[in-house]
Amino acid sequence: MRLARTEPTDQEPDIRARPPLVREFLLVAGLFLAYKFGRQAANGHVEEAFRNAGSVWDLERALHLPGEGAVQGLLLHSQPLIHAANTYYAAVHFPATALFLIWLYWRRPAHYVRSRRVLAALTGAALVLHLLFPLAPPRMLPAAGLVDTGQVYGPTVYGQTPATDTMANQFAAMPSLHVGWAVMVALGLIAATRSRWRWLWLLHPAITLFVVVGTANHYWLDAIVVVALLAVALAAFRLPLSARTVPARLRGPGARGSGEGAPVPVYAGGGSGTYEGGVRAAISEAPVASGTYAGGAR
Repeated sequence: MRLARTEPTDQEPDIRARPPLVREFLLVAGLFLAYKFGRQAANGHVEEAFRNAGSVWDLERALHLPGEGAVQGLLLHSQPLIHAANTYYAAVHFPATALFLIWLYWRRPAHYVRSRRVLAALTGAALVLHLLFPLAPPRMLPAAGLVDTGQVYGPTVYGQTPATDTMANQFAAMPSLHVGWAVMVALGLIAATRSRWRWLWLLHPAITLFVVVGTANHYWLDAIVVVALLAVALAAFRLPLSARTVPARLRGPGARGSGEGAPVPVYAGGGSGTYEGGVRAAISEAPVASGTYAGGAR
């Protein structure tokens, strides 16, 4: 008998691991609103944001990271490609993450709980960095020489005057939650599914990184920092064992529920004494004397 460890299957989800729907909706909505209001509270630090942007730009050059302009140059060869990148930046980030959580809640409750905790921790850490380290994105930095593709080609989610933008804090580039959430979505779906095509989910964070850098909304370091924070959050919130493995099952034709190839004890009658594979048990077939137990004990 051997125990088999398998990947998650498409079996019915364990509803006992699924938190109450109303509570989860209120919790996620509350966390989102707290984050949005927190970003607004971090708005207005214009001079500090530009000083930090210059420091980040100089550090990237000292580290010999590739220039963000090299990525943007690929987009500028095609106006439809620029428009598609701006649309991806504006329209995919929140819906993709929301659909990810909804699917996990319904189909993989244990994975949902862990993913929600990781995303909440990552977003909270990002908010702290937004407050402590306001950062102007590269599209605003004159030294970068980059184009604000959202304003020039559209669509954009930001106002034309960053300092008075009431819809979003444009000085919260560090870290990039676009990249962080995209990586979590990909890793979460890879862990929760078993299809051999599941690794293609990594295209989502790869495209997101290309988009946020190419549209000059983030520096390379914004992505590096958020991936480091995500790694810490993933280590802190591990999947429960029951979500990582399927309950043990018997392998081979002698498994429970299969009547084929099951071992036949020698005392079951017939005196064959054979097991699966034709191996004969080393047990005496001599009858036990009446009134005695095996081994002679009464």
